[in-house]
Amino acid sequence: MTTSAAPARYAQILARDRAQSGRQSRLVAGIIAVCWVALWLTGFFDLDRFVEGAPAVAQLASEMVPPNFTRWQSWIKPLLDTLAMSIAGTALAVLFSVPLALMAAPNTSPNAAVYRATRTFLAAFRSVPEIILGILFVAVVGFGALPGVLALALHSTGMVAKFYAESIEHVDPKPLEAASAAGASRLQVIAHAVLPQVLPQLADITIYRWEYHFRASAVLGIVGAGGIGFELMAALRLIKYDEVSAILLAILACVLVVDSIGSALRRKLK
Repeated sequence: MTTSAAPARYAQILARDRAQSGRQSRLVAGIIAVCWVALWLTGFFDLDRFVEGAPAVAQLASEMVPPNFTRWQSWIKPLLDTLAMSIAGTALAVLFSVPLALMAAPNTSPNAAVYRATRTFLAAFRSVPEIILGILFVAVVGFGALPGVLALALHSTGMVAKFYAESIEHVDPKPLEAASAAGASRLQVIAHAVLPQVLPQLADITIYRWEYHFRASAVLGIVGAGGIGFELMAALRLIKYDEVSAILLAILACVLVVDSIGSALRRKLK
C-alpha cells in the first residue's frame, strides 16, 4: 500500500465503522421505543392504579405474615411429586428433542423439506403454553402428576430441540467434512463429529430446562396436574393466605436447592 493510499483506506474504514455504529444506535433506539410503547399500552405508567392498589397489597401482606407451617408434613409428598414431574418431563423432552434437533439443523438434516417441516413442527409445540397443555391432558388422562409430565415434555420438546438444533448448526464443519471424506455414514458423522462438539452445550440446556421445569411443575399443579401447586391452589381457594405464604417459602427453598444442584452439575460436566 502506497503512502498516498493509506489515508484513503483508513478513511473508508472509519466511514464504515461510523455507518455500522449509526445502524446499531438506530436499532437500539427502535427497541427502546417499542418497549416504551408496550409499557404504555399495558398501563404501566398509570400511577393511579398503583396508588389505589397499595392498601390491598398491605392488607394481603398482613394476612400472609407470619407464615403458617402447621401442615408442612402434608406438603412433603406434593413437593416430591413436583420434583419427579420435573425430572420425568425433562427426560422425555431430551429423548424427543435429540432426533428432532438433528432434523432441524441445516447441517445434519437429510434435506430441505425435512428441515422446514421439523422447524414448523417445533414452532407448533412452542406456541402452546404448558398450562394449556396441562388442562388438556388433565381432561384426557385425569388428575395427578402424569398430565403435568406430558405437558412439560411436549412443550419443552419444542424449546429444547430448537436450542439443540442451534448448537448443532454452529459446530465446526471441518470434522464433519473429514468424517464424510473418510467414508463415514450419516450416523457415524453425527456420533463422532457432531455430538462430541455440542455435548457441553446440550448438557447446559438440559440442566437449565430441568431447573425451569421444577418451577413450571408448581404452576401446573394449580390446574390439577399434581404436585405442590395443587396444595397452593387449595389454600388460595380457602383464603388461607398465611398457609399460601408458607407454601411459597417451601417452593422457594426447593427451587434454591434445585438451582444449586444444577450449578454443581454444570461444573462437573465442564
